[in-house]
Amino acid sequence: MNTENPTTIREKALAINLNPTIYGSFAEIGGGQEVARNFFKAGAAGGTIAKSMSAYDMVFSDNIYGPEEGGRYVSESRCLKMLDHEYNLLEERLVQEEYKDRCFFVFANTVTTLNYSRSNKPHGWMGVRFQLEPDSPPSDIIMHVRLHDNNTILQQRVLGELGVNLLWACYHHGGDIARFLESMKQDLSTDLLEIDMIRLSGPCFASVDIRIVSLLLVKMGFTKATIFGPDGKVYQPKDLLYKKNIFALRGRFRPLTKVTADMFDSAVRAFCETKKDVKECDVFRLAEMTLQLLQTEADIEDHEQDFLDRADILSSQGHYVLISDFEYHYELVNYLNECRVAHKGLIVGVKYLLEIYERASNEGRELSIMHNYGRVFRHGGSFWVYPFQASENAQVYTASTMLPPPSTRSLHDFLLGNKALIEIEALNPEVLTIFSDDIVKSIQEGETGWENSVPEGVAEMIVANQLFKHGSK
Repeated sequence: MNTENPTTIREKALAINLNPTIYGSFAEIGGGQEVARNFFKAGAAGGTIAKSMSAYDMVFSDNIYGPEEGGRYVSESRCLKMLDHEYNLLEERLVQEEYKDRCFFVFANTVTTLNYSRSNKPHGWMGVRFQLEPDSPPSDIIMHVRLHDNNTILQQRVLGELGVNLLWACYHHGGDIARFLESMKQDLSTDLLEIDMIRLSGPCFASVDIRIVSLLLVKMGFTKATIFGPDGKVYQPKDLLYKKNIFALRGRFRPLTKVTADMFDSAVRAFCETKKDVKECDVFRLAEMTLQLLQTEADIEDHEQDFLDRADILSSQGHYVLISDFEYHYELVNYLNECRVAHKGLIVGVKYLLEIYERASNEGRELSIMHNYGRVFRHGGSFWVYPFQASENAQVYTASTMLPPPSTRSLHDFLLGNKALIEIEALNPEVLTIFSDDIVKSIQEGETGWENSVPEGVAEMIVANQLFKHGSK
């Protein structure tokens, strides 16, 4: 069996078992002891496993790890308590001379697999606390996993193999997060599982930007979307967005401009005027960047750094950022429905609508617009349409005054008349003629005046950090 360069799950487990320095415990709740079982089946597990346990009963579990205030045992909090408790035991009990050269680890998971009546949504939390050198500070990785197989046995198999891949990656690819994530996919199909959130801490991941991890999760197909907040932290989407009033704006945000800010403000104000019980501060603003937009920017040399620059600016203005692989708006609406949000509004501009209509008209795809937009409205979504002005003295076009191509005009009138398209006024009409491409050009050519087109604090960030090739031409 190949343990030098393992290519299977079993070979990875055996290679870890034969490594004389790796030693630790497994604590698994809810999905069987599938990860530990892979190490036992591989052979030589006595060289790796100090303890394997599973506290299924809640009373037992509470006596070992403490109670959960919210009563949720499949939670990040529970996984962290398991890691804390089991790792402390390793350090307290394994102090003899024979353990001084060991790198300790704890693997923990708390999972709910498919129940007998198939009425639940299987998911769980999985984490590893590990040392790379004996007697050194440990590092942590914790992730949220969703299981999509329709068979409990197969879900347990996926959990077991993912756990082996995760522990292998911790000890072999900690310095290269792309290889780390790629290694976790070995022998697993992302059709069978989803990883929508990862948290990292400790010396092994000191140089890793969690926002790049979020981007890679989407790029590699682990999930369709991830979210990080103004604090730079990654969030579990379905917890963060639950029962919130959401307004999402899709864009490049290169850079964030005053017109972008006004689009959010105008849509939220219009919404709150129709919902007297909702305050503006209670509306959740989501800036969506899609892989399609990020990957089609051929003029950008370092896509990851440019993405981080935009993310920094958005975060500085208090925005939550959604990174998605959604091509169509209805995919976003379906995703928000899965998060069980209270309201979902999609902000678009008149210019964007015109481009969609014209493309469909030129390609004879009017029915595809009806199909895609129909799926948005059928699932409770709506478009809030922001006006467009091409230049200072040009006419301002709104959702009701815009001129779609003749072949799409009836469709547009139908959508408008049925409140699927909702017209909004610009709170600050002076910003309508601001366009991000013009700003980037001015930034790169070292011109002045563009600073007045971006929100307060953004210009200082761009100049201080030489973002978007400031002054390069």
